[in-house]
Amino acid sequence: MQPCDRIGYVHQLESFGSVDGPGVRFVVFMQGCAMRCRYCHNPETWAAGGKTWTAQELFDRVRRYRNYWGKQGGITVSGGEPLLQTEFVTALFGLARAEGIHTALDTAGQPFVQEAAYLEKFDALMDVTNLVILDLKEIDERRHRALTGHTNANILAMARYVAARGIPLWIRHVLVPGLTDDEQGLRRMQAFIDTLDSVERVEVLPYHTLGLQKWRKLRMDYSLEGVRTPTEEEMRRAQELLQTRKYAGS
Repeated sequence: MQPCDRIGYVHQLESFGSVDGPGVRFVVFMQGCAMRCRYCHNPETWAAGGKTWTAQELFDRVRRYRNYWGKQGGITVSGGEPLLQTEFVTALFGLARAEGIHTALDTAGQPFVQEAAYLEKFDALMDVTNLVILDLKEIDERRHRALTGHTNANILAMARYVAARGIPLWIRHVLVPGLTDDEQGLRRMQAFIDTLDSVERVEVLPYHTLGLQKWRKLRMDYSLEGVRTPTEEEMRRAQELLQTRKYAGS
């Protein structure tokens, strides 16, 4: 099979994204995710399924919008979890990079493992990735398991690996009152982020309940019922705690 014929399973396409990387982006949301985040706003992406595309078919669709991106925009692949379909994303990004199109990977990092066979595929993806947007949900391993159902040890390892390769990193953290907003945890996260030399930006995102209706439609129990959104002051304080000298002005 040629790389351009690689099949991917896509949940949704967004033609004009403005918050998933620099400039205007065409955002591809992949289907499938192993994480079970308690505040997930796209739980319908967890299961297998989605629309099938070849990398070439999807790139041909994406490329139509190139004139709208300007100098900074490009393609972002998000999820679900795009690393569950690494070879497809690599093929798509390869087509984009061949035409000078900026590529961004928006990931929670969960499938990452430091094994030779996996790293060979991961390195191939990094070779055609301009930016990694990494969602750090919780720095404490025990609390991360309670929040997502999975360890974060491999996610932190992925952050170190990407930074060691010199690939630009944007870090995101969703602030959930009473869950991911404790000062000690944020300071520990800041200390970890400060070890990553390629971090260009840290974004604190407010918890919201826009996905609640999706949970109800899927007849799934939503364990954060009644949890409020963070205040502006709480957001400001968290952003302050997660800044360091290297990117405080970003």
